[in-house]
Amino acid sequence: MNLWVEIHLIALETPLSPRTMSNETLVTEFILQGFSEHPEYHVLLFSCFLSLYSVALTGNILIILAITFNPGLHTPMYFFLFNLATMDIICTSSIMPKALEGLISEESSISYGACMAQLYFLTWAASSELLLLTVMAYDRYAAICHPLHYSTTMSMAFCSKLATGVWVLCAFNTAIHTGLMLRLNFCGPNVITHFFCEVPPLLLLSCSSTYVNSIMIVLADAFYGILNFLMTIVSYGFIISSILKMRTAEGKKKAFSTCSSHLIVVCMYYTAVFYAYISPVSSYSPGKSKLAGVLYTILSPTLNPLIYTLRNKEVKAALRKLFSFSRN
Repeated sequence: MNLWVEIHLIALETPLSPRTMSNETLVTEFILQGFSEHPEYHVLLFSCFLSLYSVALTGNILIILAITFNPGLHTPMYFFLFNLATMDIICTSSIMPKALEGLISEESSISYGACMAQLYFLTWAASSELLLLTVMAYDRYAAICHPLHYSTTMSMAFCSKLATGVWVLCAFNTAIHTGLMLRLNFCGPNVITHFFCEVPPLLLLSCSSTYVNSIMIVLADAFYGILNFLMTIVSYGFIISSILKMRTAEGKKKAFSTCSSHLIVVCMYYTAVFYAYISPVSSYSPGKSKLAGVLYTILSPTLNPLIYTLRNKEVKAALRKLFSFSRN
């Protein structure tokens, strides 16, 4: 999801010849620049991000347990929420342990293989979340705009197919992008201007042609960033139209309450994505990319459980039942 790499379509580096490549030492590990280049802030940043990571893990695990052990939450909406919580755990856990390690060590190095693995799992979880948010918007559209047909339209078999499709499609797409990254050569420098392995800074470090990577990333941007966003907007356009046509204020309030949490999460996630990636090439900066990375890899997984819990009576009741069961 990085449109700024279109610059590679205009001015690509000429691939190094085999002779030149043979005289270069290929990179076997990278150095992560981290959150800040100022060591005096590392202790404070470590405390803040460790707290956020702990809240993210605890909140999402509690949601998974509450949905799993409460039959009343075995509905399409909570089934998708279960998947969202799982994606949040994968997303934040793929980067935070290494990022936290970098804050307490003098130099944060990551092996080539570990960097590619981190890139795969982060991209898989982040792209799956974007696609799942669109599926969840369709679920809310079916529930509010076609309530009489909702149980047949969104059967558990159909929901399982949708969720499986999201996981498999994004895993396949991520495998393509990671495979294309593996074909590149990195000859040095090896400093990644980020606190995790991400496509844009890695492409800048490559000493071979990134033309194919750039084409595939632009296509992925069009699908995950633009098409998914438009489908979500269309779904909520129909939802808002249906809510406004309801005659009673109580009916409007109840209908809006069923989708308000999802709408908040969608706005928060797409704000981070657009801030980071849907912007002119000339305005790209490592600092801006780091801030956006914090938003969608740490802050979003931390806030999602809180948003769905604080605004949802059923989830709060399930959590109370879970805690009372554990005490007994």
